[in-house]
Amino acid sequence: MATLIRSKISNVATSVSNKSQAKVSGMFARMGFQAATDEEAVGFVHCDDLDYEHRQGLQMDILKSEGSEEGGEPPLEGDIHYQRDGTGPLPPSASKDQGVCSELSSQGKPKITAWEAGWNVTNAIQGMFVLGLPYAILHGGYLGLFLIIFAAVVCCYTGKILIACLYEENEDGEIVRVRDSYVDIANACCTPRFPTLGGRIVNVAQIIELVMTCILYVVVSGNLMYNSFPNLPVSQKSWSIIATAVLLPCAFLKNLKAVSKFSLLCTLAHFVINILVIAYCLSRARDWAWDKVKFYIDVKKFPISIGIIVFSYTSQIFLPSLEGNMQNPKEFHCMMNWTHIAACILKGLFALVAYLTWADDTKEVITDNLPSTIRAVVNIFLVAKALLSYPLPFFAAVEVLERSLFQDGNRAFFPNCYGGDGRLKSWGLTLRCSLVVFTLLMAIYVPHFALLMGLTGSLTGAGLCFLLPSLFHLKLLWRKLLWHHVFFDVAIFVIGGICSVSGFIHSLEGLIEAFRINSED
Repeated sequence: MATLIRSKISNVATSVSNKSQAKVSGMFARMGFQAATDEEAVGFVHCDDLDYEHRQGLQMDILKSEGSEEGGEPPLEGDIHYQRDGTGPLPPSASKDQGVCSELSSQGKPKITAWEAGWNVTNAIQGMFVLGLPYAILHGGYLGLFLIIFAAVVCCYTGKILIACLYEENEDGEIVRVRDSYVDIANACCTPRFPTLGGRIVNVAQIIELVMTCILYVVVSGNLMYNSFPNLPVSQKSWSIIATAVLLPCAFLKNLKAVSKFSLLCTLAHFVINILVIAYCLSRARDWAWDKVKFYIDVKKFPISIGIIVFSYTSQIFLPSLEGNMQNPKEFHCMMNWTHIAACILKGLFALVAYLTWADDTKEVITDNLPSTIRAVVNIFLVAKALLSYPLPFFAAVEVLERSLFQDGNRAFFPNCYGGDGRLKSWGLTLRCSLVVFTLLMAIYVPHFALLMGLTGSLTGAGLCFLLPSLFHLKLLWRKLLWHHVFFDVAIFVIGGICSVSGFIHSLEGLIEAFRINSED
């Protein structure tokens, strides 16, 4: 039986249906639940279009019996294996797909509850990048607080309409799910003239956001270590190099099992750190500078704050996969409501009390404002979290790059970077190492957490969270939309476009100036 399955492996990759892909991907999301607790990066790992290769050869607990028949060691629970040119755990044949999915469903493993889905979304929008929100209040005042609320409302709405784009009405008048991912929605909007253009645009945006997330982790690691030990003769650039040396083994990653073990502990530690920061700020409530919170904005720097706030809410990428793996998809809207309400309240309070405590002295990373007695301990925990978070977006970026450039069948631009035995070729390993080094170079030449975060939020964050969902909603469902839905979609698209362009231009100007200054030094 195992031999027969191996002989059909080349046909399986092209014959698996979209429905079975979504169900198998559901198991990936379920088993990746631990990894999903690693804040922003989780969303990218869960996304269907980013785990295309996984959905072709991903094997779960149901293959344990087959592994035993061959005398091999069954895969460990929680491990994420993927097929590389006939190596690794073998996928089931096309005729077995329905049976496999039925077995998975009967075991109840692919499906998650609304609370578990909410935990994933909460960690995607409540990650360590909230440390930059007080800096946004510094340049935006009360308008910055309003923007935190506005962004929560808009992202909640666009998340819902993005899911609505997955469904259509069949001939019997029933609403059925006809698409599985963000890429599917984008391609449907560009059909028939450019059936793959939309998916490529979404993939490019995802790659940019993934790589920029990796860069931000290196930047924040160097920044936190430098400010924790200012008396040491080590510059921020040197700390970034040390952090990258620690991250270099990420180039050898084959699955996320090793890093996902620490995700939950890291996330819990981050929540504790946030509570400690708020507790310290509350202890200085008598000295709060309410008069420093202004109603006017810094025209030159506030657009950067827009990008920072938007980037902290990005979760749309993995919502289609998440909704498809819920036990009761009807609870999705309710889950989105309470997660974004909670995020809005917590982010607003955190940003406000932190700014009131330090006022005009507020730094890009708020923990740098803490007294030296506790700053070092808190920052070391945050650095550990950043380093353990780095592999997740890095792994997802490598996967989509390898699939798009090296493994996309006849459409691949370069030869496969994996050998016949499934081992990574030397030049493939060089490519991965080069990606790690690229994140280091960006962190060295542009070591500005707020600028990079603002640029990413303005470019890809606004596009994936504001512009594309509203545009896709209008394109696919405009005949069935009520007038107020059309109004909301158009307003979000226009406002999002203005904020995106403005934030991108100002962030880019700041980065160019910072790059020039660092080059002269």
